[in-house]
Amino acid sequence: MSIEASAIPADADAEWWRGAVVYQVYPRSFADSNGDGIGDLKGITARLDHIASLGVDAVWLSPFFTSPMKDFGYDVADYCDVDPVFGVLGDFDALIDKAHRLGLKIITDLVLAHTSDQHDWFRESRQSRHNSRSDWYVWADAKTDGSPPSNWQSVFGGPAWTWDARRGQYYMHNFLPEQPQLNLHEAAVQDALLDVARFWLDRGVDGFRFDAINFAMHDPGLTDNPPLPPGGKRTRPFDFQDKLHNQSHPGIADFLARVRSLIDGYGGRFSVAEVAGDHAEREMRAFTHGDDHLNSAYGFLYLYAPALTAALVRKGAEAWHGLDGQGWPSWTFSNHDAPRAVSRWAEGRDPRAFAEMAMLLLMCLRGNVFIYQGEELALPQAEVPFERLVDPEAIANWPRTLGRDGARTPMPWTADAPHAGFSTVEPWLPIDARHLPLSVDCQEGDAGSMLHATRRLVALRQRHAVLRRGEMRLLGADDTLMCFERTLGEQVLMCVFNLGHAALPWTLPDGLRVIEAVNMAQATPGTLPPLAGLVLARNGGRG
Repeated sequence: MSIEASAIPADADAEWWRGAVVYQVYPRSFADSNGDGIGDLKGITARLDHIASLGVDAVWLSPFFTSPMKDFGYDVADYCDVDPVFGVLGDFDALIDKAHRLGLKIITDLVLAHTSDQHDWFRESRQSRHNSRSDWYVWADAKTDGSPPSNWQSVFGGPAWTWDARRGQYYMHNFLPEQPQLNLHEAAVQDALLDVARFWLDRGVDGFRFDAINFAMHDPGLTDNPPLPPGGKRTRPFDFQDKLHNQSHPGIADFLARVRSLIDGYGGRFSVAEVAGDHAEREMRAFTHGDDHLNSAYGFLYLYAPALTAALVRKGAEAWHGLDGQGWPSWTFSNHDAPRAVSRWAEGRDPRAFAEMAMLLLMCLRGNVFIYQGEELALPQAEVPFERLVDPEAIANWPRTLGRDGARTPMPWTADAPHAGFSTVEPWLPIDARHLPLSVDCQEGDAGSMLHATRRLVALRQRHAVLRRGEMRLLGADDTLMCFERTLGEQVLMCVFNLGHAALPWTLPDGLRVIEAVNMAQATPGTLPPLAGLVLARNGGRG
């Protein structure tokens, strides 16, 4: 297949992404085509019809690049090739070709803050203080007592500095020691990363998700981070600091303007930043400001929230009000880095009913929305015994955190097939027995399943432009009742949710009709049952 054949036509809607529904695939766990227990690109290609059947606009692929897999692909050893465990470049070409024929866009992860310590760039950089890439990473001398250059801490525990005897210096890593920090203050490093983006754009990708991009630049003065005030959950030294100096540098926004300029040259492409941390909202605004930065950004407002509340939805809506040159928000309730939402939020309530209400809420939010693989099946967080854990964060912090492995277990395709139809051999992570009755084949045969509900709710969003691109106006909320309007010109829809455990007094307002309802079977006159969700339109009006 030629690269040109996979390209999206130049006259395609340049803003297809605005309000889009994006399905995230974690390649290791989606489908294994060659029987080695690990998902791969051919497996994804074979299952693209399932994704297309959901009615989504795009697929976001977590990293599949060459990697020693210390952080399962987020430690990149070669940005411009496919790791053998996932296949070869031709497999990616075939995937993108089929996706485009199915009407699906393909978004790939780009990890630009760090590489693997096995990347050729780092191998050269660490050889001496005087070579062509000696300044491509963040190197610094020890303090006079031999201790690290600053008090910065790694996300995965311990100092964000590792000693390298060859150079007689420390190198910085915000994550694992095997993930050395790139020095994006160097123009040559920025140019090399732009070449990486250009490589994939030329290959036909429709956009990028920029991993942990607020970690991409540091304070060159190596200023110590101040402590955070007491309180809050702290399982790592990283949690004790206000991360002002090892991340969040103002120069990141300038670099992203260069990225946006490159992407715009291809037309109809999409860019979204992942931004986690204590200052996420400020950084997200900076990274998406105006028309010369990234299109969108998402943070961890929902991903780490212990409960789904009206106050949480209000906080997100008020932070992204659509004025003052703001970018376009993106939202996700689950992903590969956080425990699945249904396990965090159901709180003893029926997980199936909760999942449907949450999916309707997600489809009604202003911005782009992301569905994580298995969310369409209402999968709970899998239980992974300690001896099967592979996530370095989960192992380091066990049992204080749930870790990420439980959100990354294989997709259950066929309940009675070996290994749920994911592979012919034991998978890299175990399949939770609770996932078997929730498999795709079981739900395909049940018209009342979460899978069919997901298709219906995605179709609702696709059918109503006001849900994809309209404004959002909060109408009031208490602890459990959430009510807001979505408006686009003359189109108006009201969205009402009972996020609580008990029925609430509520009456259908005059002049409105129900166009979508979930969990209303037990409704009695004048009440809104727990976990109920409604979308209302004006009688005789447009929706």
